[in-house]
Amino acid sequence: MNTTVQRMNEIVEIAVVGAGPCGLAVGIAAEQAGLSCTLFDRGAITQAMLDHPTYVTYFSGPEKLEIGGIPFTTSGDKPSRREALRYYRKTAEFYRLDVRQYEEVTEIARDGELFVLRTQGRGVEHEHRARNVVIATGYYDNPRLLNVPGAELPKVRYYFDEPYPYWNQDVVVIGGGNSSSDAALLCWREGARVTMVHLFDGIDRGVKPWVKPDIENRIAEGSIPALWRHRLVEIRPAEVVAESLDTGERVTLPNDWVLAMTGYEPDPWLLRSLGATIDPVTGIPLHDPATMETDVPGVFVAGVVVSGHDANKIFIENGKLHAPLIAARAAARRG
Repeated sequence: MNTTVQRMNEIVEIAVVGAGPCGLAVGIAAEQAGLSCTLFDRGAITQAMLDHPTYVTYFSGPEKLEIGGIPFTTSGDKPSRREALRYYRKTAEFYRLDVRQYEEVTEIARDGELFVLRTQGRGVEHEHRARNVVIATGYYDNPRLLNVPGAELPKVRYYFDEPYPYWNQDVVVIGGGNSSSDAALLCWREGARVTMVHLFDGIDRGVKPWVKPDIENRIAEGSIPALWRHRLVEIRPAEVVAESLDTGERVTLPNDWVLAMTGYEPDPWLLRSLGATIDPVTGIPLHDPATMETDVPGVFVAGVVVSGHDANKIFIENGKLHAPLIAARAAARRG
């Protein structure tokens, strides 16, 4: 299919790939520093939050999720998904951020002292030029896939939004963290027959304090059976096979759906294409923590992409702090 390439003449100081909260924070910091900035996202702004469960309540208080000095007011102690979605959109409106939604960055190349970003959106290709590039692509669109026979079956899901499709169904939930606990409880309460399968010997310590006793009590009373120190070794159309890590014994369970809450990790392919160094063990991009600049001048990282394989190290509350460091360094490079 032929596509039209539109080349933009304007050169922006900062181009941000990813319009999640940390990417938006970079846009705000750039505006406050008097630097032109354009953000690109292949989805909507805060797309990851759109993919979160419909009725989720976030662990962090609203003050930790605030960006740009805009107060985040909520009806309760913890913000809901709906409140967070509205807040970030209103904040982007307030700062008049240039956010190109549904425009995916497909390539970035250096052209002298500039970077050329090739993007694709709605059948049209664009070329943009920038003096600095910030990779703030998050991780939620890159789940850790199961590597077992049958993992390609359509009944295997890596995202959970609401429990109603699973009424009167046999559901296996993989994992023992927040996402797994929420999915298991919500599905069970809406009439699903739920079994949890987890590599470790109990619910993870980091599960939200108002959820942890609930899920542990349901497991203790037998409402939600749990196979601790087990892993799935095969997924079949109407059943799954789990194996004990201790004995090797296998158990076959009737099954209609597998909710694989196996976590996510960043995909640093854009950084690699630009020549940035990625630690082969940790997956962390080599960068200066005082400026967030990588070993490629003018290329920066922000948000969870900084954490490599351990996505539990960077959250909105500390990822947003990367923004003023990047803006300051970009302003110094311009000077």
